[in-house]
Amino acid sequence: MGKGGAALSDGVVKKIILSYTYVAIWIFLSFTVIVYNKYILDKKLYNWPFPISLTMIHMAFCSSLAFAAVRLFKIVEPASLSRRVYLTSVVPIGALYSLSLWLSNSAYIYLSVSFIQMLKALMPVAVYSIGILLKKDSYKSNTMSNMLAISVGVAIAAYGEAKYDSWGVFLQLGAVVFEATRLVMIQILLTSKGINLNPITSLYYVAPSCFAFLAIPWLFVEYPVLKQQTSAFQFDFVIFGTNSLCAFALNLAVFLLVGKTSALTMNVAGVVKDWLLIAFSWSVIKDTVTPMNLFGYGLAFLGVGYYNHCKLQALKAKEAQKKAQPTDEESGKLLEEREGDGMGKKGDSQA
Repeated sequence: MGKGGAALSDGVVKKIILSYTYVAIWIFLSFTVIVYNKYILDKKLYNWPFPISLTMIHMAFCSSLAFAAVRLFKIVEPASLSRRVYLTSVVPIGALYSLSLWLSNSAYIYLSVSFIQMLKALMPVAVYSIGILLKKDSYKSNTMSNMLAISVGVAIAAYGEAKYDSWGVFLQLGAVVFEATRLVMIQILLTSKGINLNPITSLYYVAPSCFAFLAIPWLFVEYPVLKQQTSAFQFDFVIFGTNSLCAFALNLAVFLLVGKTSALTMNVAGVVKDWLLIAFSWSVIKDTVTPMNLFGYGLAFLGVGYYNHCKLQALKAKEAQKKAQPTDEESGKLLEEREGDGMGKKGDSQA
């Protein structure tokens, strides 16, 4: 008994250590990609303010590695998608993803890293609201009250922002809306049809369409400017190569974290990452973080924390219901058998 308890204890400890390792890897890579993108795009740092071009480099790099993994090295099997399913389900998600990445990367030119993380706290609000509009979620007054509290907190943080830029806020809020729509559409277009893609196959199918959609605005917005600066700019393979590698690794880390823990764990880890980024932005990048910023984000943080807590309780209740269901079925069968035996005995006595 003691040995079994010790083995169980060791197994639990190992599982906890692995979970924290996955969380740490994801936080590190997400942190690195955000700060790296800010470094490249910010006019005061690397000074390459071309967010569409940067995103297209990421998509081209990720598409190439995903193609190699699926077709050349056959590390993972491709999903069986028909042309119709690809065009009606995957392509729309690629379009939304391209818009989300374009706008979120553009926001780094105008806003501080810390303020962008505060605005991202609106993601649960956007996902829940769009879920209701597309009939994937039901309206609940207590959940909506929580969403309003998060929104008020973000509004207070925005009011206290020292270097507020309306265009930057518009870009980041647009990115949140498109990303939230993408997450809901994944449930509608893929998950509901039983199509589950891991990060490699997701990049294999989504990244090329994302690249194609980004090429349209790139031709009109950034290409003419880049064409004029060709002689002055030298492409740095080390900077853009390592940046793209980090972006690819982040996609794998998302799969590792969600696959080995849960999506809820990633949400909670995301809150920790946001606080770390705010601290880094204030201490290293020297971005201004005001007391009003912190108060507003603190209020939003509590709202997001409560939202995650409610989701955890709902998941626990669902799991308990699943476990209880087989027991109820067995009890019902046993009761039927007993009633059948009773009826048989009653028939024998009447005979």
